[in-house]
Amino acid sequence: MKFPTPLLRGRLVKRYKRFLADVILDSGEEVTATCPNTGSMMGLATPGAVVWLSESASPTRKYPHTWEMVEADLGQGPVLVGINTNHPNRLVSEAIAAGHITEVAGYASLRREVKYGLSSRIDILLEDPAKGLAYVEIKNVHLSRRTGLAEFPDSVTERGAKHLAELSAMVAAGHRAVMLYLIQRADAEHFTLAGDIDPRYAEAFARAREAGVEAIAYACRLTPEEIVITNPVPFEA
Repeated sequence: MKFPTPLLRGRLVKRYKRFLADVILDSGEEVTATCPNTGSMMGLATPGAVVWLSESASPTRKYPHTWEMVEADLGQGPVLVGINTNHPNRLVSEAIAAGHITEVAGYASLRREVKYGLSSRIDILLEDPAKGLAYVEIKNVHLSRRTGLAEFPDSVTERGAKHLAELSAMVAAGHRAVMLYLIQRADAEHFTLAGDIDPRYAEAFARAREAGVEAIAYACRLTPEEIVITNPVPFEA
């Protein structure tokens, strides 16, 4: 996924009201940007951190800038981390279409945001006359508290646990269900669940796996020009 124009570099002043962030750009201009992330952003919203913003040309937007990435350093040098949770569905869709995610390759068609379950929408529904249906739920991962280890979630997510239960129901109905964790950082060597942050989500994940829900994780390469899904990342017990 390429950005229409290269991102703008700046320093974070503060994140507030959950969806807003004040940033001083390298040009010296101070702007208010939208923060498209509902999580805690643990370790990624420190005042003074180097951040990267996109800028919209739309005249109707109240805040033209959007916070896209932040530089994080766990002692091995800074790495770009993507915090925009609006991107993963598009990134995964493009990667599946290109055949880069082998676990779900070879389906005839792909649809996004399809209604299913009681009152939910599946991120991606794959359909094929021979393979049947595959329900793919995607979660953005940006938390890392130990070098090389990416974690999810970074805050309590009742909605995430609900999605795992609904994926289990799809398996019970005879379909495939895949939980895909997209790690928007290139320093991830392993992935695990942050059970200390949300033990109920970890329990829901264990139940879903027992029910037959598949789980995979992929990392990304990020630059101020683009984000590209790269390699699968193994789970750490």
